[in-house]
Amino acid sequence: MAMRIALDAMGGDKAPVAIVDGAVEAAAEAGGRFELILVGRQDELERYISESGFSTGNIEIVHAPDIIGMSESPATAIRRKRESSIAIATRLHKEGVADAVVSAGNTGAAVASSLLSLGRIPGIDRPAIAIFYPSRNGGTIVLDGGANSDNVPKHLEQFAYMGAAYAELFLMRKNPKIGLLNIGEESSKGSELTREAHKLLAASGLNFAGNVEGKDVIAGTVDVVVTDGFTGNVLLKFAESIAHYFGSLMKEGIAGSMRAKIGAGFMKPVLRMMEKTLDYAEYGGMPLLGIDGVTIIGHGGSSAKAIKNAILAAERFVELDVNSSIKDRIKDGK
Repeated sequence: MAMRIALDAMGGDKAPVAIVDGAVEAAAEAGGRFELILVGRQDELERYISESGFSTGNIEIVHAPDIIGMSESPATAIRRKRESSIAIATRLHKEGVADAVVSAGNTGAAVASSLLSLGRIPGIDRPAIAIFYPSRNGGTIVLDGGANSDNVPKHLEQFAYMGAAYAELFLMRKNPKIGLLNIGEESSKGSELTREAHKLLAASGLNFAGNVEGKDVIAGTVDVVVTDGFTGNVLLKFAESIAHYFGSLMKEGIAGSMRAKIGAGFMKPVLRMMEKTLDYAEYGGMPLLGIDGVTIIGHGGSSAKAIKNAILAAERFVELDVNSSIKDRIKDGK
């Protein structure tokens, strides 16, 4: 039977238009490799599909009357809105109707719904969002990107096991090198959280390289960078703003000078490569590691392109069977 991926069709700043458009693009590109389930308000989805003249042979619609807004309290919304698009999408996954869930909606709601419906992998206390950063070594995984605000040292050790399993399969790195994000390389540096986490990681069976600093994420000094969810989310938002800022500077600089416009013509392939590397839409979504299932979380402002790539990321996550690798690493302690 073909793989089936459930989409939170009402989640995100551009829902349902970007979600439907991305689903149609993904289905066309996949050529029948998987089937998609759009979960949301059926009348709105059918009306938009009809008006757009889309062919939806591999796309099914499942009605969900409620929507969880981007600014709503996740815990409260999940309790009160049991018929929301994200809640029903994760239930379909739990029931085996779908093999994965993709959502660009309220991140906290996606995390809470995944925990409620799918539960945790044995040995994992907290899930973590794994963020891919382009770097000099071909890419660095940073986690947690914001699933948790507060963590204890044991959580960071578990993040390292999950990150190692993911990097080994996703980045194809044998025995991935793990770093602990800190304010200095010395083991005595940092907060009580990082000092205690350093002790746990140093005693683990992982390929632990010690503390790393913010600059090491892009430098690609290690394959996986572990941090608490508060710091990881600040890092993510800062990186997004820097990419946007430099993109704007480049466009303004080129527009303001004829010489720059001529030079940009020669540099077009390089500029396009840089733009593609820094565009989050190219990477689609971020996996929520540690849950006993597959949830891919997209950016709230995801375009159709980002949704398409998030769906393809979900397909790859399922095919690689990342969760089995995480379970093995937790069991073996390495």
